[in-house]
Amino acid sequence: MVFRSLRRAMGVGGPAVDTVLDESVTRPGATLPGAVRLTGGEHGVDIERIVLTLVTRDGARTSEIARHEVDGGFRLAAGEHRDLPVRLAVPLHTPVTHVYGERVPGLAVGVRTDLEVAFAVDPGDMDPVAVHPLPAEAAALEALRSLGFRFKSADVAQVFEFWAAPQYQEFATEVRVGFVTWADDVELVLDGRLRTRHDRREPVDWAAAVDRLMRQIGQI
Repeated sequence: MVFRSLRRAMGVGGPAVDTVLDESVTRPGATLPGAVRLTGGEHGVDIERIVLTLVTRDGARTSEIARHEVDGGFRLAAGEHRDLPVRLAVPLHTPVTHVYGERVPGLAVGVRTDLEVAFAVDPGDMDPVAVHPLPAEAAALEALRSLGFRFKSADVAQVFEFWAAPQYQEFATEVRVGFVTWADDVELVLDGRLRTRHDRREPVDWAAAVDRLMRQIGQI
């Protein structure tokens, strides 16, 4: 399935750029393959640079995550069609936008396409991308739900806030859960101070790990 966002031409009679992604759903550490499709306007122009930027939006604030520069330095003739294949890396620190299959309100990740021609820049809009947790993170989040924790919110720093499960109410009413992910390992951080680290490709009893950390909160 192809996902595209049609750009308006750069001014009257100018060129247009159409960013096409093979998928609009991804995970941290993956890549987003696709193509940038250029359509010449009424007259030829020199394409100086095309930049794809992976950005995150948290409310009104937009931040850059990663960028990929597509080959430029060519002439786009009037009416010419040209496809440029791209593969945009999705870094491991990319914020997750969907928890339990549902979009986190106020948090978005997308790809912005900027087209630079001689003496002009077209700052493109953001094409949304759904970022789901890595399998190990998803398993940990599911363990929290199975224990009775209720998801409250998440932010761009990837701090997930939960209402504590009833059996832990004597320790805390709310808890903050974060993840630090490396190539091989993933670390769950509870309330910014208690940690448990595991090989993210191996099965983990996340329910037992979370329970152990919550009991430690009660001992602090």
